[in-house]
Amino acid sequence: MNVRPAQAGASGTGQRDRADLLAEAWTGAVIGTSYVSMSREDMRAYLRELAGRLLTALAAPEFDPAAARVVGESLVAAHFTQPASLGQTLAVLEEHLAGAAGRAPGDRLGRLLAGIAIGYAGALRERTLTEQEGIIAAALEARDDAESARWTSEARFAALFAEAAIGIAISTVDGQIVEVNRAMCDMFGYTAEEFRRRSATDFVHPEQVPEMLARLGQLAAGEREHYRVEVPYYRRDGSVIWTDLVVSLIRDRAGEPSFAVAMIEDITERYLLQTRLRYQALHDPLTELPNRTLFYERLAEVLADERPDARVGLCYLDVDGFKAINDSLGHDVGDQLLRAVAGRLARRVAQDGHLVARMGGDEFVVLVADCTGTGQLARIAEAALHAVRDPVRLGDHAISVSASAGVVAQPVAGTTAAELMKAADTTLYWAKADGRDRWAAFDAARHALDVDRYALSAALPGALARGEFFVEYQPLVRLSGGELVGVEALVRWRHPERGVLGPDVFVALAEETGLVVGLGSWVLAEACRQAARWRDRYPDRELLVSVNLAPRQLSDPELLASVREVLADSGLPPGTLQLELTEHAVMGSGSGPPRTLHELAGLGVRLAIDDFGTGYSNLAYLRNLPVHGLKLAGSFVGPTGADPIDVPIVGAVVGLAHALGLRVTAEEVETEEQAAALLALGCDLAQGYHYAPPVPAARIDALLSR
Repeated sequence: MNVRPAQAGASGTGQRDRADLLAEAWTGAVIGTSYVSMSREDMRAYLRELAGRLLTALAAPEFDPAAARVVGESLVAAHFTQPASLGQTLAVLEEHLAGAAGRAPGDRLGRLLAGIAIGYAGALRERTLTEQEGIIAAALEARDDAESARWTSEARFAALFAEAAIGIAISTVDGQIVEVNRAMCDMFGYTAEEFRRRSATDFVHPEQVPEMLARLGQLAAGEREHYRVEVPYYRRDGSVIWTDLVVSLIRDRAGEPSFAVAMIEDITERYLLQTRLRYQALHDPLTELPNRTLFYERLAEVLADERPDARVGLCYLDVDGFKAINDSLGHDVGDQLLRAVAGRLARRVAQDGHLVARMGGDEFVVLVADCTGTGQLARIAEAALHAVRDPVRLGDHAISVSASAGVVAQPVAGTTAAELMKAADTTLYWAKADGRDRWAAFDAARHALDVDRYALSAALPGALARGEFFVEYQPLVRLSGGELVGVEALVRWRHPERGVLGPDVFVALAEETGLVVGLGSWVLAEACRQAARWRDRYPDRELLVSVNLAPRQLSDPELLASVREVLADSGLPPGTLQLELTEHAVMGSGSGPPRTLHELAGLGVRLAIDDFGTGYSNLAYLRNLPVHGLKLAGSFVGPTGADPIDVPIVGAVVGLAHALGLRVTAEEVETEEQAAALLALGCDLAQGYHYAPPVPAARIDALLSR
């Protein structure tokens, strides 16, 4: 084997410096732990190349565990074969690579150290197997007649057998021990004579005896020539040693099974180290709970269940408002809180045999194998939420928190881990959206609606770029005379698959994604250009065009410049443009919206409060805003006019609005009775299907021409 590792390819002076420092510390840690025919300088250079390889692996965009395994193999190739060499190596790497691992994505340091141990163990096993094969070859050359119950040796076999560093035992094919070497005696604490009075099955746990007898039976029958396993044995003092066991069949001159030769290497230190590294790789260092890697391993095992009625359940939970705790009280307090929550979940939930894992941040998941359904998950969720609610005392702080959880139960057949986690995550979001401190169960129909909303949301930017949106206009009519005085611009989406969609389907999605700013600017520009065309064609008609502004548009710092530019480009007089805003957008924020309103009013445009009566409904507040009109919400208008309860309310609102100099428009007027009742209450304008639905611009042309 070539013992020179490949050049690590360190990138930049900083990486080279780190590799040099690591190599120096590494050399000091392992020198003298194994017999290696290198000078200190040669050893440092050799380890310098390995250090560069490890640093490169930590910083790589995609982590490749093969690089770590090659480092472990390179150590064995250079004869660092004593357990102390591996232990010192892992200790110094864990200390010196912690900083680099902190800048790398994911839990790479644990995986890196585990990879080194795996590569080291594999190479050491291959080296040992090579030695064992030499011993077996010597044994074959030295075997005596089959009638002899004891082994007679030639000089070569005697030397190999007696002085071998690994334990060697020769037994009959039924397991009765015939001979052992000195290393075997030292390893187990028995004399050779004591070994000869025992069977191989006397040293293993009773539960492992049937498996060992089955293997020996296969050897005795000549069905297999050798086998290799890692198995624990009991020493004389009762302690347990872990061994790498290779058993090979020896046949007599007639080819019949005669003896079994067992080569036993004590791998206790390596086994315990690998166990510790695997534990670290599969458990969260903060909470000691299983991490997402172990969770997905267990989930894969559950989903591999081939029983047709097998079901799997998840309870996905996170702490409400955890970011605020971190930001206000500090990350140390946040970490203490997570440890407390994890401990409670482990005591309340994991004790029932369910896996409780930390997925990252403040998110935890409970995996329920053989799930009986939503009822079982509901009980688990209630127990988990109750555990979190109990106040937590952290130093000088007594913290009361809550959590939200999503539960999902699915048949194992046909379910993938990705689908299950997506459903659980979606359901957790529902619990958050529904008010927190609660759990929600997965609902396939609701999930389908969410998927549909997501698909529409994802298609919005492309639809705007492709020109799939268009504007229709609904007439605004003077109640006292019935003449057309204006229009409200309403956006539509001509979806290539779903047909024409109204704003109720997609405007909220555009608001959530931020696209409403671009979409709103396009609607404003389109409506103003059309209004300018009507003004040119019908100069004697002073037509008002009303355009809705979404709350996010109102907070857009470019709004004022955008309105000014649209008015200049279209040539539309500012006084013929009306911008409609919701009560929430105007009154539910700080000083930003009122300041923006004054700036818009300074341009000369009209401002109206849309859907008045569904939000804050604070008429006194309107005294300080530069608004020109109110649009009464359609909920105030019943099938035959205003509801008797609402009549005095509508009359009072209209009277106060007029006292403030505001014009009142009634929305959703559907019948003559409604129109008459609203006129009697003093409303100025109306719109609704009683007059006309939203129509294309050409239909407004027809109305204007009459």
